[in-house]
Amino acid sequence: MATEKKQNFDIMNHELVPFHTILSDHEKGELLKKYHVETNNLPKILDNDPVSVFIGAKPGQIVKIVRKSNTAKEAISYRLVIESE
Repeated sequence: MATEKKQNFDIMNHELVPFHTILSDHEKGELLKKYHVETNNLPKILDNDPVSVFIGAKPGQIVKIVRKSNTAKEAISYRLVIESE
C-alpha cells in the first residue's frame, strides 16, 4: 500500500518551477471566450501533479502558468486540471 509523503519544502520556490495560479470562474469564462475554445481543447495537468496539489487545484479548474522567456519576457500557458486515474 502506497503512502503519500508530505512535501518538506515549498516547491513553488524552486528555480525550475514556473508561477502557477488557478483561474477564477469568471477568468475561466473569459479565457474560453477570448480564444474560442472549450475546456477539453486545453492541454491537461493531473490533479496529483506536485504543483496542482500544492496550489489546491481541483479537476475542472484551469491553471495559468507563467514562464520566463528570453525573447518575450514571459510566456503564458493554460492547463485544464483532470483527475488522475
